Amino acid sequence: MPLELLKAAAESNQWAALLPEVILACSALGLLALEILLPRSLYRFIPVVAVLALAAVLVTVLVDFNSLWLGEATFAGLVRHTVPGQVARVFFVLTALLVCFIAGLVLPRTKLPRVEFHAIVLIVTVAMMLLAQSDHFALFFVALETVTIGFYILVSYFRNNPLTLEAGLKYLVMGALSSAIMLFGIVLLYGAVGSGAGVGQSGFSFDAITVFLAANPDNLLGLVGAVLVLSGVAFKIGAFPFQIWIPDVYQGAPTPVTAFLAVGSKAAGFAVLLTLVRNVFAPLESVLVPLLSTLAAATLIFGNVAALKQRNAKRLMGLSGVSHAGFLLLGVVASLSVSWAPGAVWFYLFTYLFASMAVFGVMAHLAGEDDTAQELDGYIGLAKDKPFLGAVLAIGVGSLAGIPPLAGFMGKLLVFMAAFQAGLHGLLAIAIVCVVVSIYYYFGWIKAAWFETWRPEGEAAPAFTGTTPGFVGTVVLSALAFTTVLLGFFQEPLTRWLMLQ
Repeated sequence: MPLELLKAAAESNQWAALLPEVILACSALGLLALEILLPRSLYRFIPVVAVLALAAVLVTVLVDFNSLWLGEATFAGLVRHTVPGQVARVFFVLTALLVCFIAGLVLPRTKLPRVEFHAIVLIVTVAMMLLAQSDHFALFFVALETVTIGFYILVSYFRNNPLTLEAGLKYLVMGALSSAIMLFGIVLLYGAVGSGAGVGQSGFSFDAITVFLAANPDNLLGLVGAVLVLSGVAFKIGAFPFQIWIPDVYQGAPTPVTAFLAVGSKAAGFAVLLTLVRNVFAPLESVLVPLLSTLAAATLIFGNVAALKQRNAKRLMGLSGVSHAGFLLLGVVASLSVSWAPGAVWFYLFTYLFASMAVFGVMAHLAGEDDTAQELDGYIGLAKDKPFLGAVLAIGVGSLAGIPPLAGFMGKLLVFMAAFQAGLHGLLAIAIVCVVVSIYYYFGWIKAAWFETWRPEGEAAPAFTGTTPGFVGTVVLSALAFTTVLLGFFQEPLTRWLMLQ
């Protein structure tokens, strides 16, 4: 019997179903091999290989979006191929492409290696893609830790900067704590469910856990295990009270890494959270709704209040990202009773991707030697001196604030509609008030760039350093800004793709 089970498990190892992940993993190893084989004078071309690999995978996933593997479980139940998993693949590859673009602006100013940076970005992207498709806590935890360890390295990449080293240490300590909490929850679930009878159907299997919780919704081990797992995920998305690491890490990390954390890590957390809440822990709905609602309300309030007097741009993006996690949690809670709410969450994430990357792209162009010194006073007069960057910044920040008719407004509107349909009226009221509050600190950034021409204490206007957008930079930033505006007027193609229609 065990031999038959092992044979069946081996036959389910369909590597073709994970072709995008295999391509990126091999490409990451290929970058390191090229660094050994090529002369130093050609090293600057190696990151282009990473970009080409990501572009090829993005096209492959889009062309083969309705894969023949959809709906099936492979690798002995470790991986389940779903439409949300395909959407997550597209999201993470697109995010990695934009991170590589920002890295191409920031890394050349340093003497640090660029090949290793891009190799780690590819590995983290693969781990995120697997995380979103995991159907078993063994793969779930391994993929999650691969993402986390990759970020340990990336956050501390500017090892000559004290703030960067401090950020890396804080992320390491808090990340280890969250992993321990999550692992303890997984162990409790395994102990509650039992070892099971088949390969891939143990107490680590999502399906087995769902069946157990449906039959035993009041089981204390199962309930505590689920809460601990969700607490570990809350750290990844930056939800209150697990957001304490965000301001310092966002400021100290290199700008491309901050962008990767703000967009990629947050989206990975919400992809996992949707799977856990709507599938694995769905039998615990009576506990999940008040728990996640309280978490969403506290996250919204803390993120917006803490950002009000923030003057460092990267810390502001971090704290505003906490508030965005609150808005997204609103959609997650609504997804328990509204079928199209997950699509609204993904639409919100895509609008957040385009707006955030536009803002981080501007920040990367303006950053000087000290990548962490991104004070709002340094943006005074930006629109007059660099009108293109000022316009992109205004569109990106306006979208993050939810100002119509930009994409961010539509993202919030769809999440609010889902929350209203789900009957979350109290939580919706808190979210609307927080939108109004957020306009204050977002507009402060726009005000500095567009309406102020003087600096505090009578100082002269700043001489902007950094990089002037070249052809590629102009195209990328223009595309991000245009997409942000376009989605504010015309959402149907994306919403239909995300199954909102």
